[in-house]
Amino acid sequence: MSTAADTRSSRRFRLNWVDGFLWFIRVTALIAIVVGVAGSIQNLAAGEGPSLEQWRDLVISSLSTGFMYGLIALGYSMVYGVLGFINFAHGEVFMSGAMAGFVAAALLFNNGFWDANPWVSMLVVLIVAMVTSTLVAVITERVAYRALRNSPRLVPLITSIGVSFFLQYAFAGLFGVQVRSYPPPPGAIGGEVVVFGAAIGAAKLLVIGVAVVSMIALWLFVGRTKTGRSMRAVAEDKEIAGLMGINVDRTIVTTFAVGGAMAGVAALLWAVLFRTVDFLTGFLPGIKAFTAAVLGGIGNLPGAMLGGVLLGLFEGVGPLLVLSGLGIPAVSQLKDAVAFSALVLVLIFKPDGLLGERLGSEDRA
Repeated sequence: MSTAADTRSSRRFRLNWVDGFLWFIRVTALIAIVVGVAGSIQNLAAGEGPSLEQWRDLVISSLSTGFMYGLIALGYSMVYGVLGFINFAHGEVFMSGAMAGFVAAALLFNNGFWDANPWVSMLVVLIVAMVTSTLVAVITERVAYRALRNSPRLVPLITSIGVSFFLQYAFAGLFGVQVRSYPPPPGAIGGEVVVFGAAIGAAKLLVIGVAVVSMIALWLFVGRTKTGRSMRAVAEDKEIAGLMGINVDRTIVTTFAVGGAMAGVAALLWAVLFRTVDFLTGFLPGIKAFTAAVLGGIGNLPGAMLGGVLLGLFEGVGPLLVLSGLGIPAVSQLKDAVAFSALVLVLIFKPDGLLGERLGSEDRA
């Protein structure tokens, strides 16, 4: 009896140490954030560091990047919600759309159509990117994942990593390993727009606007259409959904297709923001989009978009807002460290993500 009591006491002791360590991290992080923000405000008041206009531009740039992350994150959340595994090849689905979009943009630019019809050109690139990403996502599901649907979760997870490498080097073989540059933005998109007396880059506003419209369209599709209701039913319980007459295979394919289409939209936004693309373009944005999905709550579509926006703000504004106030040099080179540190802190405070996970009955069990 005494041995069992000692064992329980030892477990409680270790648990208390773990809780104490987590609370130490929480308190230390909050103190560092408060001190850093106070230092940045003090520097701004003293006329040091970025001006208010530069802060405004930085926030808008961070928001546009965050919305792009959010669109990619939607694919991770949708597949996880339906199949319960992380499709690590989704970053390469995004990359495929960006590469195909580059080919279309280069053809339009060489023919003089790019500058003569900027909005039509952007629409053509968008359609090409969406169709390519959708096809790659659907083929990936059919060839690589469908046969593994009833396998242990580790099997499709490892398979997705293999698919990721396969797609990377398949596109490297098709297009080469060199970095390609999209044509310069057409005049209507490459200029600035005055909003409330402030000049803001039209490209950044375009990115934010397209991302918001895409998210609203996806929300209406999932929430208001018969196909969307089928997707939610399959995510909740595939067996019961099948007994109710829902075609589970077709619904899963639709989920991959919609996630691929959102990745295609994100590919256009990447082209507008950064212009360069190569066979590794999907790796880091894919990792950050997965981070955004976890940050907002895996399986939660609004959470994926919220996580993307916040991640963009963390990596764009966080270094200057917090680290520069702490006197840390070269803070712009630490944006990735700040973004992933923010994820760790959020999960320490709220392990299920900001808006909570949305899992099916199998995952909850």
